Amino acid sequence: MIRAKSAFTSEIDDVVSAVAGIKEQLGGFDWLLENTVGMLTCYSEFVDSDAVKELCRAMPFDVVGTTTICNAVRDSSGNMLLTLLVLTSDDVEFSVGLSEPMSRADEAPLRKAWDEASSKLRERPAMMVTFAPLLIPVSGDFYADSLSNISGGLPNFGMLTVDNNSDYRDAQIIRGGESYRDRLALVLMAGNLSPRFAMASISPEKIFMEKGVVTSSRGNQVRTVNERPVAEYLESLGLKRNEEGSITGVNAFPFVVDYNDGTMPVVRVVFAITEEGYAVCGGDIPNGATLSVGHIDSDEVLSTTTDLITDAIMPPEPDCVLMFSCVGRYFALGYSPMSELERVQKLMEENGIPYQLTYSGGELCPVASDSGTRMKNRNHNDTFIMCLLYSGE
Repeated sequence: MIRAKSAFTSEIDDVVSAVAGIKEQLGGFDWLLENTVGMLTCYSEFVDSDAVKELCRAMPFDVVGTTTICNAVRDSSGNMLLTLLVLTSDDVEFSVGLSEPMSRADEAPLRKAWDEASSKLRERPAMMVTFAPLLIPVSGDFYADSLSNISGGLPNFGMLTVDNNSDYRDAQIIRGGESYRDRLALVLMAGNLSPRFAMASISPEKIFMEKGVVTSSRGNQVRTVNERPVAEYLESLGLKRNEEGSITGVNAFPFVVDYNDGTMPVVRVVFAITEEGYAVCGGDIPNGATLSVGHIDSDEVLSTTTDLITDAIMPPEPDCVLMFSCVGRYFALGYSPMSELERVQKLMEENGIPYQLTYSGGELCPVASDSGTRMKNRNHNDTFIMCLLYSGE
């Protein structure tokens, strides 16, 4: 089985108090079993103050994680917060790997992380947890597809890093107290483990019924739908152009993309409409994919998160739950940006299961085929994802 405990601190500048508070909440280390890993998420200033470095040095196990804009564990949530979730087990192994520096979409640096982590395991892992850098030339689809190629299709649950700045300039990956803007870290889990994945993005009621087929695209840029510029397609659904020629509020109307390969659709946020009328999206959309357009707002965020957790948490209860939610959902909450975290806390308090929730710049989560017989790793936008960790006694 997996035992899990969480701890938190808001002490950014008082490093000694931060480390002492985490240790006190964990109740020492006598409860740790043979295999242990820590997952840390924090406001970026915890890196600057050396609180992350000193905390990791004080832990007798490997720690991996990310900066974020907002996070939560049991008993605390907020922006200027550091959270640590500790997983320990006698029959589940945890192994951490760190990539070489990355500057472009090249699989070679990722292989270093895979080789480092997999070489320490006694058997093939059941899954990986990935913390990926947010790099302009590298998409979330690259991480999902490349790590699938390297690992032979191992289920990949993870996120792209963000921070509290509008341009995410301080977004960093953390491994063992060191922080990196251009490296990927991953945790492999092997042994007596049966992970289950769940996700929610946009409910069917918030999706336009009209569908279109992508007739020209290049990576994350969709050029034409039904042989028409994307802007014209969006206008046909009732969206309006502003004086500059852009679609008003286009970020609140993401694409719902069906790859037509038997897997469930995924969401792609639209960042901008170019002068040519092309859509720049938060992930690749191939030619031939079927598009729908959805709408996300505060009510939609809260209702989909509530329904997902209510449906996912049922007997037998998991040992622990990992959760990532897109910063797009955070911003969609408007004047109540903490309301999704508060809703998650309320729901999770009812079952007492250890958990960690972190906001992300892109979500990596396997999706099932229509038959449910196979899984494929996908990159997601505007999505709330869950990994429920089940193990035997």
